[in-house]
Amino acid sequence: MKQLKIFFSLVRDALDSATKGNTAYHIWMGLLTVLMLTGAYCYSKQLNEGLSVTGMNDRVSWGLYISNFTFLVGVAAAAVMLVLPTYVLKDIDFSKAVLIGEGLAVSALVMCLAFVTVDLGGPARAWHLIPGIGLFNWPDSMLAWDVIVLNGYLFINITIPLYILMKKYQGKLPHKRVYFPGVMISVFWAIGIHMVTAFLYAGLPAKPFWNNALLGPRFLASAFSAGPALIILALEIIKKYSDYTIEIKTIRKISLVVTVAAQINLIMLASELFKEFYAPTHHSSSAIYLFFGLDGKNALMPWIYTSIAMNVTATVILTIHALRKDLRWLNVACVLLFVGIWIEKGMGLIIPGFIPGPWGDIVEYMPTWIEVGVTLGVWAMGFFLFTILVKAAIPIETGRLKYEKLGSQ
Repeated sequence: MKQLKIFFSLVRDALDSATKGNTAYHIWMGLLTVLMLTGAYCYSKQLNEGLSVTGMNDRVSWGLYISNFTFLVGVAAAAVMLVLPTYVLKDIDFSKAVLIGEGLAVSALVMCLAFVTVDLGGPARAWHLIPGIGLFNWPDSMLAWDVIVLNGYLFINITIPLYILMKKYQGKLPHKRVYFPGVMISVFWAIGIHMVTAFLYAGLPAKPFWNNALLGPRFLASAFSAGPALIILALEIIKKYSDYTIEIKTIRKISLVVTVAAQINLIMLASELFKEFYAPTHHSSSAIYLFFGLDGKNALMPWIYTSIAMNVTATVILTIHALRKDLRWLNVACVLLFVGIWIEKGMGLIIPGFIPGPWGDIVEYMPTWIEVGVTLGVWAMGFFLFTILVKAAIPIETGRLKYEKLGSQ
């Protein structure tokens, strides 16, 4: 009963902290609210008229929603790159960033589930994904595995930080025997969520563009590039607009992780290109369409070459030590890498898997304004949640917000 009282006190104080800020903070939250309302309006149109209002069709049945879902699974998995050195390797330089990374993981997972929901056409259909109630088809279905690992990882990333914050809120040290087993599970689970998502695609032999043994490792490499890149940008914003102290060596250590992962990602990309184009077969049609176009259809070419240019430029910047140590260049590289991998996971991976169709017909896909509106709304919801989590965690982490102080007043 006492712990429940402390929990409600923490929630109340966290919400109170989240509603306070300077003018820039309120403008930011207001902008996110406008985007969420716009997304809600677009989603209402989709609920009313069906998925026909999107650019998806019988040939290309996964579009912008599943593209963002795939990308965000990687962003969520990237939290392990902070959890592992902090809790397992005892690297104190990462300790200031780990709760931020876990907050980002929670926000990314919520967005993942939201994108799956909007892609179903309506939330009422989500009951099919509930074990024991819906047509779950576990363990045969890789989609069922994906549902399990995503929800399990979300549970882990909520409960462990919540326990640590509740202890610090009370002015106590968290007990390692309580949270460490969950930390160890989360390290392997983080890798599992992205590998299972990769297996979801690679396990479809009718889609040769995805039926690739390298897909899982490349998913991890791109995840450990884009996720920590976003964490670096978030840490720099938090450092600039709050009193939360983040050492420059913390950012530099994370940037080294991003650099190695980005280099590995490019090596794997080169391997895939060699496999597709050195001795092309009819199974290379999707890759040919993506990179060179087919039958005069080449809608995805600008996307993939933009993605590659961004990834290569970012990796070059990160590889040159003098540029990586300059925060201005580091920020440029992180933005390029994040956007480049976002394009790569969507327009460069999901969409071309459906083109050409089983009979060789080419039906191109381009998202409609409804899809774009819903997507922006879901992203705004994720950033809104992340902002609230950060605003709640920082005062507790720094010791400015404690239960004892409030209880004595």
